[in-house]
Amino acid sequence: MTKKVVWAAVIIAILVGLAYPKYADIWFPKSSPAVTSSSGSKDKSPDKSAGPTAAPKGQGSAKAPAPLRVSTYKVAPRDFAETISATGTVLADEGVELQAETNGKITRINFVEGAPVKKGDLLVKLNDSDLRANLDRYSYSKKLAEVRFRRYEKLFAQKVISQDDYDNALSEMNVQQSFIDLYKAQIEKTEIRAPFDGVVGLRYVSLGTLVTASTRIATLQRLDNLKIDFAVPEKYSGRIKAGRDVRFTVAGGLRQYDARIYAIDPKIDSNTRTLLARAISYNNDGTLLPGAFTSVSIELEQLTGALLIPAEAVIAGLDEKNVFVIEQGVAVRRSVETGSRTATEVHIVSGLQAGDQVITSGLQQMRANQPVESLQPLEPSPNPNKDRGAEQSMASPNKFLTNFISAQVAL
Repeated sequence: MTKKVVWAAVIIAILVGLAYPKYADIWFPKSSPAVTSSSGSKDKSPDKSAGPTAAPKGQGSAKAPAPLRVSTYKVAPRDFAETISATGTVLADEGVELQAETNGKITRINFVEGAPVKKGDLLVKLNDSDLRANLDRYSYSKKLAEVRFRRYEKLFAQKVISQDDYDNALSEMNVQQSFIDLYKAQIEKTEIRAPFDGVVGLRYVSLGTLVTASTRIATLQRLDNLKIDFAVPEKYSGRIKAGRDVRFTVAGGLRQYDARIYAIDPKIDSNTRTLLARAISYNNDGTLLPGAFTSVSIELEQLTGALLIPAEAVIAGLDEKNVFVIEQGVAVRRSVETGSRTATEVHIVSGLQAGDQVITSGLQQMRANQPVESLQPLEPSPNPNKDRGAEQSMASPNKFLTNFISAQVAL
């Protein structure tokens, strides 16, 4: 009997020892010690020797402002094709407005709208009846002058006539020839011919229309090769060279076309501070048309170890561009020099180094030396079973105790 009582006491002691850490606060609640004054009453104020007391509300030191949580981008070097973008216009390799050189009435139209024509083809003919009549007249006069000149030439060789008579006969023949040349030239002006191979546009006249030198008849465009005129900023003028390949798209289309720069204007436009360049593109399939608006992309250089940051991180000022970086928990303003840009990123030429954390959000209210904290995605626990193992380790003493009690009861 005594042995069982001893073992029961041991078991109770073990149970109390195991339960004490968990239920100590319940069994023995903590209370602040009461200080007895000299009059014998309990003073509820804490002992000053125990440590500093809490300051009354509104009289304590001001709390430091909470850091602003911001998104950041870590700068890292990578390869980058430095390109610039420009806008331009598609031009025909050759293009003219078909107009008459003289006044007259249209008697013939020899082209079909939108059809190709060859160089030298007669497109429009004006009335030339009066000019041809005068041409015939001077043609007959020239024949008579030639007969007279041959006769005078023989007589002059025989010294029958004087030098003056010979010279007058020669001059008369040359004058008649000059009139013939004049009227032939005037007749040519009544004929509108294609100056090069191309496609005729819409016509704006009809048979019988009385035209002048300013009347618009039609257009002629050469479309097998097309020119692309575009302007680049002045700071890139020294890096644009003839022979460089470019790519462009036209408004309303996603297809990219290739072209090559073949000419550069030798001066910078003082009004726009841009340099005009011209490229040529083959248009064998006829998909491009003159006058189209283009977006041109020019690759300047292939860079290694370039630093690029999101475009929204750059703050444009009057004379400089700035970014905010995180240094020792505060925002620091940095002045940067930018290069070319893409749709979402900006190339940083100077002002940043690899590893810098650039702030990309909250820039509206950002101030220098403001406490900030970078928003980082929550990483999953490397050992998801860690908590479960802790629970098992906490449960193991209870399991041991149960086994121990069961063994003692069996005894």
